[in-house]
Order: sequence, then structure tokens, then C-alpha cells
Amino acid sequence: MDVASEISSLPGFRGLVIGADFAEPMLRAGAKKVTGGRIAPVTADAVQLPLASGQLAGAIVAFGIRNVAGLEASLREAFRVLAPGGRFVILEFSTPRMRVVRALYQTYFHRVLPLIGRLISGHRTAYTYLPRSVANFPVEEELAKKMTDAGFAKVTWSSLSFGVAAIHVGERPITAIRTK
Repeated sequence: MDVASEISSLPGFRGLVIGADFAEPMLRAGAKKVTGGRIAPVTADAVQLPLASGQLAGAIVAFGIRNVAGLEASLREAFRVLAPGGRFVILEFSTPRMRVVRALYQTYFHRVLPLIGRLISGHRTAYTYLPRSVANFPVEEELAKKMTDAGFAKVTWSSLSFGVAAIHVGERPITAIRTK
């Protein structure tokens, strides 16, 4: 809901942000952060959104798409709900390519972060899922290809923080004809 809150508070924004998550408790926790009335939380599965085709001007997933069951299906679903010309933006963790940065990142991700998570939460497995989910997520080129295969055009990506994260952007073409 942090991203939804930022978007809805942009100067000149007059739309409605739909904050969707499979886990209702996450939506409830996020709703506590939201001020104003331009955000609608919806409990929904990313592979079957309760929205009409071509309804959204844009869609954003921030640090969550690596957790969906069925990446390709969720990409096709995002394509379906976007209006022609609408953009889909994905902000997600990635694995750095530079050897030195990757080694530091792996040490932090596999040793330091889980330790901090255990100390703060008291749970033995806190933050151990995160490194596994990132390791199993496609690298930038592979995700871009999956987006293209789902129908998106003008797919680009940018690495952030020395490759620790990446932003992917794809657009539903104005004349979107899908044969898959």
C-alpha cells in the first residue's frame, strides 16, 4: 500500500488506485498506512483479478511478483486488465551480476538478514524465504521475455542499486491482438 499511497497523493492525480493482494491480512495492515479516499483495497489472486478487461490505465507490482503462483499467468492477467497504451511496471529484487557485489549481497541476504529477522521477530525462519524466492526468480532478460510473451510491447528494464533490484516496464499496445 506504500506505492498506492504515493501514487494517489501525486499532484493532479484524479483516479482510483486499486491495491490488490492475495493475503487479506496484508491489505488490512497496509490500510492503516493509507490516508485519503483514492485507494480501494481488494483481496485478489494475481492470476484472476476481479476486474474487467482493459479497465486499468496502469499497474504496478513492487516486491511481490516473485511470490505469485504462476508468473506467466499473472503477466497475462496484468495484460488483460490494462487498457491499450497502459503500462505495467514491476519493481523486484534481482541478483547482482558483478562478482564482488553479488558476493557481498549473498552474504548479507543469506546470513545477516535472516539473523536480524530472527532477532527482531523471534521467529527462527524469519527472512529465510526471501533469499530463496529471489534466487528462483528470473533474471532481467528472462523476465523481459516473459513479459513480451504475455503480449507486452516496448519492454525495458533498468537495474538499480548495483543489480540488487530492477524495474521492468511493458506497455499494452494500442492495437493489442493476442494469439496465445
